[in-house]
Amino acid sequence: MNIEEITQQITDMVINYAPKFALAIITLIIGMWVIKRLMNWVEPTINKSTKDETLSQFLASILSALLKVMLLLSVASMFGIDATSFIAVFGALMVGIGMALNGSIGHVASGVMLMIFKPFKVGDLVKIGGGQTTGTIESINAFNTVLATLDNKRIIIANSNVTGNDITNISGQGTVGVELTFSIAYNADIDKAKSVIKSVGDTCPYILDNPEQGVVVANLGSSSVDIATRPFCKSEHYWDTMFYMKEEVKKQFDLNQINIPFPNMEIHMMNQGFN
Repeated sequence: MNIEEITQQITDMVINYAPKFALAIITLIIGMWVIKRLMNWVEPTINKSTKDETLSQFLASILSALLKVMLLLSVASMFGIDATSFIAVFGALMVGIGMALNGSIGHVASGVMLMIFKPFKVGDLVKIGGGQTTGTIESINAFNTVLATLDNKRIIIANSNVTGNDITNISGQGTVGVELTFSIAYNADIDKAKSVIKSVGDTCPYILDNPEQGVVVANLGSSSVDIATRPFCKSEHYWDTMFYMKEEVKKQFDLNQINIPFPNMEIHMMNQGFN
């Protein structure tokens, strides 16, 4: 076979497949655009029908993946690939990939479990893994759960890691008690300190009247008297309440001359005579 024949074959292939390739690329681009627009409409519709933002996001992520697979099948058929054969090959490939990536399948299964048992929903403030990760749930997808932290970081956790850890839903009941402990020196007036903490709680705009805030002596430490309080607030005001109470109690302690203990060391020196 000479150069002219090879060149002619290449030219024929380009003439035959170039239009198909161009059409496939155009179809793929338009298809992705249509799927994106469709999902922008579908997700709010699902959310409206289910009235569950968490479930609607999860179903939308599954539907988006299925539509993209169907689009790939359509593009493959433009090259003359039989859809049935393609599906068979694709299915066998997925089985192989599934065996290699059984952890990913586990993430999907964990996502389904999160949808069924609903330990939290979008917007809830949660602690995962004994408090190692704390944030607000942004979305629950097919493979992972997305959290937004207080300092606006985005944390993506595999679903199986979520279900495999302890989950504390701070927002679960709608209201939450903010655990706070303030330490004072042993020579400080306990009743005065308790009154200051209670009065600060009364001025906090986030603390609820019911249940009433209690202030008690929680512990007699080695160098301090620990006074505890647990004011209740709406879940979304958890951090606001905590920061407000810590700052204002410290200011009022200073104004009322209530000492906060700090580490100290007492040294005794003895004079000894030397001969």
